[in-house]
Formats: sequence, structure tokens, C-alpha cells
Amino acid sequence: MFTGQSDSTTASMNHDRITEKKKKSPFGLILHLHPRKVKESTLRFSLTFGLGGMAALLMVIQVVTGLLLKFHYEPSPGEAYNSILNLQESLLFGKMLRNIHHWSALAMVWIVFLHMLRVVFTGAYRKPRDVSWILGLALMILVVLSNFTGYLLPWDQLSYWAVTVATSLLSYVPLAGEYIREALLGGKEVGQPTLTNFFNLHTGIIPLLIIALMAWHFWRIRRAGGVIVADRDRESPMVDTSPHLVNREFVVALVLLAAIFLISSLLDAPLRERANPAFSPNPAKAPWYFMGLQELLIHFHPFFAVAVFPLTVLAAAVWMPYMKSDDTNQGIWFISHRGVISAKFSLSAGVLFTVFFIGLSELLPDPEMLLPGVPPLITTGLLPFLLLALTVWVFMNYIRRRFSLIRSEMIQSVIIVVVTSYTILTFTGIFLRGEGMNLVWPWKV
Repeated sequence: MFTGQSDSTTASMNHDRITEKKKKSPFGLILHLHPRKVKESTLRFSLTFGLGGMAALLMVIQVVTGLLLKFHYEPSPGEAYNSILNLQESLLFGKMLRNIHHWSALAMVWIVFLHMLRVVFTGAYRKPRDVSWILGLALMILVVLSNFTGYLLPWDQLSYWAVTVATSLLSYVPLAGEYIREALLGGKEVGQPTLTNFFNLHTGIIPLLIIALMAWHFWRIRRAGGVIVADRDRESPMVDTSPHLVNREFVVALVLLAAIFLISSLLDAPLRERANPAFSPNPAKAPWYFMGLQELLIHFHPFFAVAVFPLTVLAAAVWMPYMKSDDTNQGIWFISHRGVISAKFSLSAGVLFTVFFIGLSELLPDPEMLLPGVPPLITTGLLPFLLLALTVWVFMNYIRRRFSLIRSEMIQSVIIVVVTSYTILTFTGIFLRGEGMNLVWPWKV
């Protein structure tokens, strides 16, 4: 009898030690990615749409397909294009492999962006999730940089000149812009050093940074209590993570994989003719995610288009978690019906204001011609910027009074206006800018 109790006690102590080792193990993040139980209310698909898990799965796809592509890629201007052709034409399923890598990379940009919007609209950026939000911002930047550095690797006309245009934007950043550009390119122009730099960043440094920040991001989310829960769901019963949550995540993963495979089967990753530094296409455009900035360059002074606007948006995003809020109800998309109406109103206003601004900028004479003695930094930079800021301020005060919005609803409305405006600018740059970056009908681009 005594021996049986001793064995039972020993087994219990061994189990405790194993559990403690798991907690201290470097694999603790994986072993404890999910809690044993979760609130039933957090299982609603409409709460998160599975965007965080989809982003993580897309990262896995990127790493696996990227490693396979790396075996067949030659990072040199003379062989890069040939290695892509050989991959697509001679290697079994080579074209499919590249298609999966390409479309999952684009999907990852969209999924991470939508995931961040979900965090904003459900109030999941406030304390104690403020660090998770800032890590998410850093991950978003790294995902875009990963796409950008991979953009050049095919070494075709599309990628060569898109990178040339995009890196030229750095020249407009005061003080350090030109030095950053030359360090990134490895010289004055896109060439062998550029391809080497981009290859090393794309296949080594950036993926490691993303994985490290993802681990930290997941840990911070677990530490904050997982998916944010609304006040009305605080008393929601707890259910086992497996099978309730795991099964749902498995279904979402299957649907995402099916969508990626279907798109990759129907649409090939773009590959134009071999890069020719002596022949510049007209127009030469940046990658699609930078087209909004390139469109801004047409209407604003470069310093404001490339430095002031992006830094203002980034600073505001970092500051958001620390703004005083007049509500504590988080975990729901819209706190009130008036918030929904304000969101629709802001969406419509963002479209109309941006279209009106683009049309006005095209029709009015150049400010430098109207005010020849005034520096361009003021005529095409400071004055339009102040006019835009005043317009936004008046509009936000108007909707705050009209719809009686609280601060969190005001933040949602501002974000809708900013996202909508950048979307219209991007659409204009991609589909409505023809030769000489003049406005044309979409079918003439």
C-alpha cells in the first residue's frame, strides 16, 4: 500500500517536472500556442475571420516554397532570368512552385493588412495589447519589404524598373535618403550588388526577423489573454481548445490552401522580357503597394509625399494604443449603430474627396507658375498639406457632432478615410496613369 502511494507520488512529481521543463523549453511557444481551454464566444468566425492564423500559414508556405526555389535560382544579372525560365520550363511542377510562392506572397500582404484592420476595429490595440499592436506594425513593414526585395529577383523588365522607381523615392527623404538608397542598391544604380543585397535580404535577414517577431507577437497575445473578448461575453463558458478551436483553424487552413492552389493553377506569376537597363518603359511604375506614394508625388512636393505623409501615418499608428479612450467595451466591430453609419459616411467621403482632389490637381495650373517667387516646398508641399489637414479636421469635427461619436468611433472613421484615400490613389496610379503618367482611360494603360 505504501509502495503504491510512493509510485503515484513519484509519477506525479515526474509529470510536474516534465511540465516545468516544457515551460522553460525553447519550444514552449509551440507547445503552448493555444491554451487548454478558450471562451466559446471567441470561436465566432466573424470576430477574427481567422486572419492571424492565415498569415502564419502563409509565412510557412513562403518559407517552404522559397527554400525549394532557392535550389534553382542564380542571383546574378546574367543567370537570374535564365534560372527562372529553366525553373518554369524544365523542372517538374517548377512553374506551379513559383506561382504558389508569388500568389501566397501577395495574399500575405493583404491578409496581414486586413488582420491589422480587424485589430483596430475591435479595439484590440489598446493596453495590455499595445506591444502586440506595435509588433504587428513592424511585421506589416517587414512583409512589404519581403515582397519588395523578392520583386527584383526574376530580373525582368517589370521588376527591374519597378525597383528602380521605388528606390528612387528614397532620394526625396531629407538627410539620410540618398545614403539609404545607395546602401540598398550597393551603388548608384540597380545592378549586381543590388541583386545580391536583395537576395540576401529576401532569403535570409527579413524571414528571420519576421519569424522572431511572430514568436514575440504570439507570446504577447497569449500573455494578454488571447483573442479579445467583449464585455457582454465575459461570462461565456469555456470549451476545450481541441477540437472546438483546432477544427475551425484546420478548416480555414484547408480553404486558404485550396484558394492558393486554385489561383496558382489558373494564373501564372508575371514574367516579362529580360531586364534591359538601356530601355525604360513608359510609364515606369513602382510595385503596386508603393503606387499610392508614386501617385502622391504627382500632386505634392516629394518631401511631403515620401517623408511627411508616411511618417505621420506611422507615428499616429504607434500612438493609437496610448490615446485616452472613453469606452471600455472591446472585442466588437462597431460599438453602436451610429458608428456603422459614420463608417459608411467616411468611406463615401474618402472616395469623393480623393477623386475631387486628383481632378482638381490635374485641372488647376501648376502652383509654381502661379507663385513663381515662392519656394516649391511651400507651394506644392506645405500649403496643400495644411489645406488637406484643415479639410480632414473640419470633416472629423462635422461627423463627430452629427453622429455623436465617441473617441474610438472617431479613430475608426479616420482610419477608413486614410485607407480609402490611399486605395483610390493606388487604383489611379495602377489603372489610370498612361504614358508620361498622364490620366487615361483604364483600357489605354
